[in-house]
Amino acid sequence: MNVALYGRGARRWTMTERRQSALARDATTLTIGPSALSWDGSALTLQLDEIGVPLPQRVRGRIRLMPTALNERSFTIDSAGQHHWMPIAPTARVEVELTHPSLRWRGHGYFDTNAGYEPIAGAFQSWDWSRADVSDGAVTLYDTVDATGARRSIATRFHRSGGNEDFSPPPRMALPGTLWRVSRSTQAEQASASVVKTLEDTPFYARSILKTRLYGEEVLAMHESLAAKRLETNWVRLLLPWRMPRRFI
Repeated sequence: MNVALYGRGARRWTMTERRQSALARDATTLTIGPSALSWDGSALTLQLDEIGVPLPQRVRGRIRLMPTALNERSFTIDSAGQHHWMPIAPTARVEVELTHPSLRWRGHGYFDTNAGYEPIAGAFQSWDWSRADVSDGAVTLYDTVDATGARRSIATRFHRSGGNEDFSPPPRMALPGTLWRVSRSTQAEQASASVVKTLEDTPFYARSILKTRLYGEEVLAMHESLAAKRLETNWVRLLLPWRMPRRFI
């Protein structure tokens, strides 16, 4: 269960790998170890009970995500058709009530899923993804370069009423690289994007907040960059257990 919290005095990261015996699921519930997700038809509730790394800090509480509309459209993100992305709830309301650390807030949310028939390190060279709230909905940009070198750009606007349409993505522009030299780029109108804050800076992945311009609006976007080929290097594999520990019970 991957949980990332950002903020002064409340920064946490959990991503614990567990045995198959720790997994249980049915049509409405997914349980992974001590944490669980459940869907009641209108809200997705996440009950968290995790331990952060590398410092052992508890992450416990409840998160509720209430979609304003559900999307049933799936997107193919590689040329071979082996990997798919589905933004299930492109726009949503979120309620966060945590006891460890003590946090409570309400705001906008998003829920998606990626699925593939092979490891991403062998299928992709890199990708950049971003999402931003705009008037009447949200905009997502997904730009991938797969193992063959083929580039695929997906630009979609999702309406709060449930509809969506693709549009021609704005021009690409480079963003400053990270301390780990992960390349970042995005698409923005008038080449106006800039990095407001880097939230995650790792050897193969970066998560950032961008100030950018989409659909004629100045917006803040959540952005991620993946250097997939680095996942095949031995030095990165040696570092992974520090962020992705394994539990055998």
